[in-house]
Amino acid sequence: MADVPNGEQGCASPLELFNRIAAQGELVRSLKAGKAPQDEIDSAVQMLLSLKMSYKAAMGEDYKADCPPGNPAPGNNSGLGATEAEEDFVDPWTVQTSSAKGIDYDKLIVRFGSSKIDKELVNRIERAIGQKPHRFLRRGIFFSHRDMNQILDAYENKKPFYLYTGRGPSSEAMHVGHLIPFIFTKWLQDVFNVPLVIQMTDDEKYLWKDLTLDQAYGYAVENAKDIIACGFDINKTFIFSDLDYMGTSPGFYKNVVKIQKHVTFNQVKGIFGFTDSDSIGKISFPAIQAAPSFSNSFPQIFRDKTDVQCLIPCAIDQDPYFRMTRDVAPRIGYPKPALLHSTFFPALQGAQTKMSASDPNSSIFLTDTAKQIKTKVNKHAFSGGRDTVEEHREFGGNCDVDVSFMYLTFFLEDDDRLEQIRKDYTSGAMLTGELKKILIEVLQPLIAEHQARRKEVTDEIVKEFMTPRKLSYDFQ
Repeated sequence: MADVPNGEQGCASPLELFNRIAAQGELVRSLKAGKAPQDEIDSAVQMLLSLKMSYKAAMGEDYKADCPPGNPAPGNNSGLGATEAEEDFVDPWTVQTSSAKGIDYDKLIVRFGSSKIDKELVNRIERAIGQKPHRFLRRGIFFSHRDMNQILDAYENKKPFYLYTGRGPSSEAMHVGHLIPFIFTKWLQDVFNVPLVIQMTDDEKYLWKDLTLDQAYGYAVENAKDIIACGFDINKTFIFSDLDYMGTSPGFYKNVVKIQKHVTFNQVKGIFGFTDSDSIGKISFPAIQAAPSFSNSFPQIFRDKTDVQCLIPCAIDQDPYFRMTRDVAPRIGYPKPALLHSTFFPALQGAQTKMSASDPNSSIFLTDTAKQIKTKVNKHAFSGGRDTVEEHREFGGNCDVDVSFMYLTFFLEDDDRLEQIRKDYTSGAMLTGELKKILIEVLQPLIAEHQARRKEVTDEIVKEFMTPRKLSYDFQ
């Protein structure tokens, strides 16, 4: 799984972006001329618009075909309208928005063609499991889905399904934002009582980052400790490193090859924005992230069953991988995976800035001490408060842009208390310092408890989780 923070496009030079836009424009024209399938054209156009937006963000002006960066513009024939250029940009490597409120998720649902998780679906989940839905569902943190109703149909008819999620281990440092999909997946595993596979894409990180194979694998093992510390059941969970598992599992590799056969280079260029200068490892990688969506990639768990449907909880930036997977699935005789998409976890400096593992002040890390948490929140958490106490008392704070309040929506369990805080802050009765104090009191024990659980995860326990084996389910 790709990390959100530090994307390829985010760190491409303006000239590289300029050249990528030119190449992508050429691709769009050739697809249209060759009467390619509409979805291929749409993917390519979306990538073109996204690249132009990245260019504008980097240069402060629109892309012009006859004006490489550094040359003055001969004429003002702007390629992309300002309104289009201000669109949010989301792909597996880069997330950009110019709004302090963060990404406009309703627009993203329309753009990605997924479905909104509405009250009706949340109520249906509640009826199926016979208990209160997770706060991430109640609060729209998991906000979008594909085919969740099919999963519930299966569950209500006593038909099995399984969970699949993952992590791109790009460094040893994980922050609280990285835990969001795992906290939710753990809850799904508990309430539905289903098997779970967790993919550590150490191969991807080797291909995209400046790492050795040993480093990438080492990060996978270290990150697995943080994931195990979320409380997953060892009898129901298989965690695997791609570098490790792919060589020992013919079932998994056969599915990778089947997927590779059914996706063209044009399609992955359109979906992921790959260029002719990307390594063939990158170009073929999406098939490896797709393969765990099919149950016979794990014969030790599912035997040779090909019809166990998969449910994938992940952040919405991972959706392009699974749009591709869902497109391929019927052509190779497998059920399409269902998805639950989460919003992004905002950086401390505000929802429009990027969290980066290389900037310790951009988030709360799982290794932070109570003192570090307090300092970071007080010093760096972007505030929706007013400039003076008098103004704040009179006009109130803005919860839509206040990072401390955003973090509380993720981590404070009590709905009534959260609503009271929202009212008090919005009315001006509560000051920014008081709001930050509440967040600190929520985060300190949460992180300390995580650290205590992680300490108990030995190398032997990691090895057990990562050993291919039968889980406590019988698939005949």
